[in-house]
Amino acid sequence: MVAIDESENSHYALVWALDYLKESIKNSPLVIFMAQPPTKSNYTFAAPLGSARLYCPVSATPDFVTSDKENKKKLTLAFLEKAKEICSSRGVNAEIATEVGHPRTAICDAVQKFNIKLLILGEHVLGKIERALIGSVSSYCVQNAKCPVLVVKKPLAAN
Repeated sequence: MVAIDESENSHYALVWALDYLKESIKNSPLVIFMAQPPTKSNYTFAAPLGSARLYCPVSATPDFVTSDKENKKKLTLAFLEKAKEICSSRGVNAEIATEVGHPRTAICDAVQKFNIKLLILGEHVLGKIERALIGSVSSYCVQNAKCPVLVVKKPLAAN
């Protein structure tokens, strides 16, 4: 399974897997997975108030929540279809799958659900503070996925 998102590193990992693991992938099913971010029911808006900002918590209407879910699903399916086209152009048939949830847990849940034998992820470059605060999806998956995990690191561009 290759887990993707909208990042360049994710695209690189997919293409890398197709190029370097092509023979293995052709002989077994390839699942392309993307997590759909959950829809929040409460939002906070910042309104200018002089030189300060006033933060206002607002509850979303049911219509807004439904619309937001539909839009996120459409966007996710568009990314998955593009990934499937990339696979097809390289002679690999792929299935697509998506689940709603935080990427780290949704990916690990999908690994179990689809009985995945190898998980491939692109590495995201996070700063030390960002990694400490939100954590890394790839690090979480390395620790928690119930299969081997391959994290593909995109080479730095030559200057």
